[in-house]
Amino acid sequence: MDMLLHWLELLRKSLEVKLLTIGGSTITLWTLLYLLVLIILLLYLSRKMKKWLAEKILARSRMDIGARMALAAIIRYFVIAVGIVIILQTAGINLTTLHVLAGTVGIGVGFGLQNVASNFVSGLIILFERPITIGDRIEVGSIEGDVVAINARSTTVVTNDNIAIIIPNSKFVTENVVNWSLTGQDVRFRVPVSVAYGSDLRRVVALLEEIARDNPDVLADPPPIVRFLGFGDNALSLELRVWSTTLTHRKAELISNLNFAIDEKFREHDIEIPYPQRDIHIRGSSREDGQDSPEKETT
Repeated sequence: MDMLLHWLELLRKSLEVKLLTIGGSTITLWTLLYLLVLIILLLYLSRKMKKWLAEKILARSRMDIGARMALAAIIRYFVIAVGIVIILQTAGINLTTLHVLAGTVGIGVGFGLQNVASNFVSGLIILFERPITIGDRIEVGSIEGDVVAINARSTTVVTNDNIAIIIPNSKFVTENVVNWSLTGQDVRFRVPVSVAYGSDLRRVVALLEEIARDNPDVLADPPPIVRFLGFGDNALSLELRVWSTTLTHRKAELISNLNFAIDEKFREHDIEIPYPQRDIHIRGSSREDGQDSPEKETT
């Protein structure tokens, strides 16, 4: 028993060793341990609170999942900020003595942590303005996928290949972002079609509209339409325009299905999809008069 008390006394004295003094506040090993444990606990509980708010409390309202997650994230950041202030005060650290330190850290953030600070501020802008929300289908740069998480520093996007890509939040503020879901789930798709010169365009248009109506993923309202774009070098150029809600996140699948149906229907009705044509000019020589005579072959 005496040995245990002896070791406890040594541990107490070790934890009370003064490490440094900030203003009138003394920082010991116990102070650092106290701060570390409470801040980790604060971050853990705030994350649980965010999930509870989004999935339990705010789920009773009419807000969509994106709005609920954004509001829950803002509340979490507020709780973390207030909690850290309270933890510092309970640890005996006078916050007024941290002004100089905060200014020094601010300079360090300005020079060494510019990207981190920029991404954090951009994350707050995204949460407040909500140009993107969880569940949206977006394109930014060469990345296309569904938004599954919006954090303080980055946003997680999952592609059709089930690959999660972590994108810095500043990308969504400084670059052009295509949001397929911002104005609703109805999205129009364009399918280019070319037919040979001499084809009956009225018949082609009727067949394309029939193909679109027969596809279960194409909306009947707005109805599919066909536009005659112009006269190409080797073909008449048209465009089938359809609306869909079911394959908004898999546009390549819808376009592929329509292209398969167009190929089958055109073969069935003997409508030609032309090959590119080129004119070839061949220069030959005349052996009788010793003069070159041009010849022309067209294919």
